[in-house]
Amino acid sequence: MKKIWLLSVLILTVCTLFSVNSFAQKKKDSTKYTFISIDGKGGIHNHAGTKLGYITKDNVVKNNQGETLYSIDKGGAVVDAKGHKLGFAKNNGDYVNNAGETVLQLKNTQEEECAILDPEGHSWGYVHRNYKLHACAAHCFFLQQAKDKAAQDKKVD
Repeated sequence: MKKIWLLSVLILTVCTLFSVNSFAQKKKDSTKYTFISIDGKGGIHNHAGTKLGYITKDNVVKNNQGETLYSIDKGGAVVDAKGHKLGFAKNNGDYVNNAGETVLQLKNTQEEECAILDPEGHSWGYVHRNYKLHACAAHCFFLQQAKDKAAQDKKVD
């Protein structure tokens, strides 16, 4: 009887450790996914609703502290605060990187809303139709920031 009890406790312990590890892994992986939305007032929010920044009337994107992150010039070039060209925002909202590859594109979903889609058609967020020009550029900018932060965190570990 003691052997059966010991075996069942051992199996329960192994299953618990296995499931805890699985949940921890899922949470860690979910931080790689950056889903954003841009509301009708130009506020840029992540999937949890936290405000990441905002878009000014001059097509400049700023963080919550008012620091310039990037801007889009009249020709559609996306330029960061240091003057580096990040890519190109087309009039329809599609975002093209410096190599000329379409990174993200827009699709009208409702009267005032557009979906941000990758080339395979997966949704990465939503944007108010007034901010089509910034939709994919903002997403790519904040995704790159998240990747850079993750790389820095990895170096510290």
